[in-house]
Amino acid sequence: MAHQSLWSRYLEIPVVTRAYTTACVLTTLAVHMELVSPYDLYFNPYLIVRHHQWWRLVTTFLFFGTLSFNFVFNIIFTHRYCRTLEESSYRGKTSDFVMMFIFGAVATLAIAYFANLIFLGHAFTLMLVYVWSRRNPHVRMNFFGILNFQAPLLPLVILGFSLLLGNSVQIDLIGISVGHCYYFLEDVFPNQPGGFRILKTPRFLKQLFDPVEEDPNYNPLPEDRPGGFDWGAPRPQPEPEQPRQDEPRE
Repeated sequence: MAHQSLWSRYLEIPVVTRAYTTACVLTTLAVHMELVSPYDLYFNPYLIVRHHQWWRLVTTFLFFGTLSFNFVFNIIFTHRYCRTLEESSYRGKTSDFVMMFIFGAVATLAIAYFANLIFLGHAFTLMLVYVWSRRNPHVRMNFFGILNFQAPLLPLVILGFSLLLGNSVQIDLIGISVGHCYYFLEDVFPNQPGGFRILKTPRFLKQLFDPVEEDPNYNPLPEDRPGGFDWGAPRPQPEPEQPRQDEPRE
């Protein structure tokens, strides 16, 4: 029954986090098994526009490299902070979370066009981490049992870790920048005097992802209630009439 327990735990993951992390894992496994080539996944504006390879707008966020420490590191961070955001800040507001994904993807793609970047999954993860860290400023963090710090410093710690590994920090800076733009537009500017919410979720996303709230005062008809009519139940018998007493004569 272990597989049933694992499947039930998998289904407990919120829908957006489950879909994104599953797509990341399956894409990396497909490359590892040579079912698809990384050359078919990377962001290439020329191939997207000229050859209509639109899938590259999505697959550039799904490939974290071959099965390695870098892949495990990214997928753990992506799952953890994506799930935490969806279960806390966006509980019952899945459409707003999808809107955050759309904003992050479009902004990252726009920067990548000018920066000549091809794989953007790590930048997207940094965006999620940045937003979570700013919304949880009092959480104490421990990085591999070495550093203790407050949550808002987590993106900078990851950036420093990339430096230690000899990686380019350009992709980290892009993820942090996009995360800061989203945080400012969604959490800071609307709370300023005269501010308003700029990133409004379209109605069709709300209809698609958000559950319809039931009216607590609605009283359904008998046929609309669970079970409907009780067809097999015996019909109630009328109560026998009480004998009527004669009124006294004058």
